[in-house]
Amino acid sequence: MQRLWFITNPHSGSATQEKCMALEAVFEERGLILAGRTRFPDDAIPDAAALAVANVDTVVLFAGDGTINAALCALADWDGAFLILPGGTMNMLAKMLHGDADPAAIVHAAHHASRRVALPYVEAGPHRAFVGLIVGPAAHWGRAREAARAGRIARLAGALRNAWRRTFGRGIRLRGIADMDRRYQAIFVAPTNGALRVNAIDARDWGAIAELGWTWLTGDWVAARAVMQRDAAQIEPYSSRPVLALFDGEPVTLAPGTVIRAGMTRPNYLATAQVAA
Repeated sequence: MQRLWFITNPHSGSATQEKCMALEAVFEERGLILAGRTRFPDDAIPDAAALAVANVDTVVLFAGDGTINAALCALADWDGAFLILPGGTMNMLAKMLHGDADPAAIVHAAHHASRRVALPYVEAGPHRAFVGLIVGPAAHWGRAREAARAGRIARLAGALRNAWRRTFGRGIRLRGIADMDRRYQAIFVAPTNGALRVNAIDARDWGAIAELGWTWLTGDWVAARAVMQRDAAQIEPYSSRPVLALFDGEPVTLAPGTVIRAGMTRPNYLATAQVAA
């Protein structure tokens, strides 16, 4: 970890310009060379050739999970290392790799002593989710979230109506798991080592919705009666029409018949937390 390319997103939850400048000061303090800088989405993510020309050995990502996903997918075949810092709202990948450490502490720890680990992911066609995939009617709430972030009130109202209507509509079915034969409002798919952790949600009465909401707040939402959890090698949304999905929160429309599989990256990710092993 000597020559860095710094990718940030000023629109992410906490990756402000002031914090980016503070991190660049930490790079300088550690004697690290900042070989390149990308402010996504205004700047394009560099390709492997550009990183090779700049002799970069580590890409530092200070952004939310969606921006991190875009960079990791674009550089999936690059041989260098990735240092993921918490710069969004949820910061699930950063917590997985570094615990609750702040960005500056992670940089210091990574430069002093870190290890490279592989990460599991959910894959559907060319798309990957490193935190999780949501497929089915509930994915339409992502459109409402994006409209709210953009401050588009008229679009937000329409997106909310559409998401509510779809969530309590017919639902979605799955192929690939024998005892998941109902129609579900949402399928949450999380990557595990070599498999998919599939959580199917069917909460159509107010009692089930209230229970699901309460268990979500208390941290054990999978235990709610509206949730069925299974592991699978692969699944396929059963639909004759395109299906909306959220890959790490970013919307993607999947063609009918798209198979969702588990995958594993190469060991390219710098980890500083003991639990990341």
